[in-house]
Amino acid sequence: MLSGEEIVALCRQYTLYDWMAQSAADPIPVDTAKGVYFYTTDGKRYIDFNSQLMSVNAGHGDRRIIEAIKRQAEKLAFANPFMAHEPRALLGKKLAELLPGDIDKVFFTLGGAEANENAVKLARAVTGRYKIVSRYRSYHGATGAAMAMTGDPRRWPNDLGTSGVVHVLDPYHGPQRDVDSAEESLRYLEETIQLEGPNTIAAFFLETVTGTNGILIPPDGYLQGVRQLCDRYGILMICDEIMSGFGRTGAWFAVNHWNVVPDIITMAKGLTSSYVPLGAVGMRPRVAQHFEKNVFYGGLTYNSHPLACAAALGAIQAYEEDDMIGNARRMGEVMKRHHETLRKKHPSVGLTRSIGLFGILELVRDRKTMEPLAPFNGTSDEMKAVGKFFREHGLYTFVRWHTIMTNPPLCINEDELAEGFAIIDRALDIADQAVA
Repeated sequence: MLSGEEIVALCRQYTLYDWMAQSAADPIPVDTAKGVYFYTTDGKRYIDFNSQLMSVNAGHGDRRIIEAIKRQAEKLAFANPFMAHEPRALLGKKLAELLPGDIDKVFFTLGGAEANENAVKLARAVTGRYKIVSRYRSYHGATGAAMAMTGDPRRWPNDLGTSGVVHVLDPYHGPQRDVDSAEESLRYLEETIQLEGPNTIAAFFLETVTGTNGILIPPDGYLQGVRQLCDRYGILMICDEIMSGFGRTGAWFAVNHWNVVPDIITMAKGLTSSYVPLGAVGMRPRVAQHFEKNVFYGGLTYNSHPLACAAALGAIQAYEEDDMIGNARRMGEVMKRHHETLRKKHPSVGLTRSIGLFGILELVRDRKTMEPLAPFNGTSDEMKAVGKFFREHGLYTFVRWHTIMTNPPLCINEDELAEGFAIIDRALDIADQAVA
């Protein structure tokens, strides 16, 4: 068995790490995981306060998912996407029951970026239009169209400006500006639609609740207004629920909180609790109907992979049997209280936001000016020190720019939440030293 040092050395020597200069890669050598914890090769325990990549929603080591994968592997490990098999049949039927409104057909992909790519293909084919409107504070994936739709700085080195994507401001409350009302944000959107030409726009593509760009929860009325604008101009409404779906917000899908049904919805991550890669594009009948007599020019070797479909059925079984969606809602209220306690205690906590177990802390140098503790698309010595404290004291989460994510698995209980927030509480003492 390799030591932790050997694993890290070989991974760094022979594999490429995402979104960083390779000299900065400092990975944790993870060995095993159970529930809300994972363990390194030398036995150090971390509480996973980010569900790895906001994706291990059922927690680690759930036997129902593992057994579903094992049973399927022994029976049929792979069938090409032109075949039919039981996990594909059962998962399609189950998702039709769970998805919002009348969404009742899915196209399976390998992950979230591919789901978004194919959602764009569907929209362009159905409408006969080319442009896509998306939002600046967004992330939709690292492939072609998905990266072009992404609004955050990860797009900058990858976007040639030839993708047919137009960006619009989103509802936001933070250091850059005061809280936007739904009405203001909808005015921005409608003006953009009119200036671009409504009959050129295939779809408005949005994260229902923005993920890595700040856990931005839409103001009441915003999604309903988007639905009305899309209907008015013949534009498809596409909701990216890759991160917010499958219970993360305390509902099966985030759109359910506002009783809105998009034309197309994309999903991945929590679909299998990330035990096996799988994404999906769900569509309403009026979208699916187009392809009854028109060819869908899209395809993937791993569309409807049997192991992935079986894993998804196991994950959904776990969510249902343990009422994890209800637990996310209940523990979400507990998490809100932890957030508020930290905000009252620590002057460095400028803002907190959460919905279900989807949460964030924004750290500032000054609450009056709301100057962030790290610049946009950058870091600072203080934020680095907070991240180092977490690692030393056994808490894993994303520390991005001036924010700390709080996105634990949906199986977490009150004691485990308290354990994680106790570590964050101590780390914020470091941040407080920077407050003016």
